[in-house]
Amino acid sequence: MVLIEGGVLLMGSDEFYPDERPVHSREVRSFRIDRFEVTNEDYGRFVDDTGYATVAERDLDPADFPGADPAELVPGATVFTPTPGPVDLRDWRNWWRWQPGAYWREPFGPGSTVAGRLRHPVVHIAFEDAWTYAEWAGVRLPTEAEHEYAARGGLVGARFAWGDEPYPAGVPQANSWLGHFPYDNQGVGDAAPVGSYPPNGYGLHDMTGNVWEWTTDYYTPRHLRLTDNPVDPGKRKNLLAAASAQEHSPMPRRVLKGGSHLCSPEYCLRFRPAARSPQAEDTGMSHIGFRCALDA
Repeated sequence: MVLIEGGVLLMGSDEFYPDERPVHSREVRSFRIDRFEVTNEDYGRFVDDTGYATVAERDLDPADFPGADPAELVPGATVFTPTPGPVDLRDWRNWWRWQPGAYWREPFGPGSTVAGRLRHPVVHIAFEDAWTYAEWAGVRLPTEAEHEYAARGGLVGARFAWGDEPYPAGVPQANSWLGHFPYDNQGVGDAAPVGSYPPNGYGLHDMTGNVWEWTTDYYTPRHLRLTDNPVDPGKRKNLLAAASAQEHSPMPRRVLKGGSHLCSPEYCLRFRPAARSPQAEDTGMSHIGFRCALDA
């Protein structure tokens, strides 16, 4: 882990997506965070030691899927599948498919393997899967503010973890989609081994790009500042209610940070420190992993 000295984070962005707003100051205490994303090798040691079965490996409860054919309610996960050509980018179902039998050790479905991918980030990880690993390792998951503070690497207000240009001098600084999404990828086309790209100013790798990473924060449609005194108090009240509803809903959504190898400027410009995405706690996918943190 790398020690990150505490300070004041200028959190969020007013340039891109509405849920990144408003830009505001957030105090962050000193903490430690993994230099790399948790890998298949790391997660394998945890599973071998505990016998833990991830959410993607468990049987589905028919009560959660009324009207569904019980024969189709089998363990599995959602896997990215490139399309043969241009598609409607408004419909994510064009490039995501439900794959029975897919889970972290067989990430593309039965017969696939992580052999030869031990240094790749583990994927198909639901929130519980990440949380349980962290408890086993004696650490915890980062908060959203901690993740963004660490991802910025000491840069204040920069768009990316390395500055304001997505590809300085034409050179990718993170594993993101290069080409036309979702059918023409001139980059890696998959998650890359951790540490394949340059570290940020704090010596951390893949804080943006590669795979999305879980944080402990419940998602709200914009940043929630508890110290705000907005002109319209009702807006703050509604956001507080939204945060409470997430915490107590049957399937809360947590904040993912960092973007992934599927982020493309023409579709999803989210391989940035300020970017965030909601994700249901029970849903891992082939571009979702995590890293751990610890109080300093």
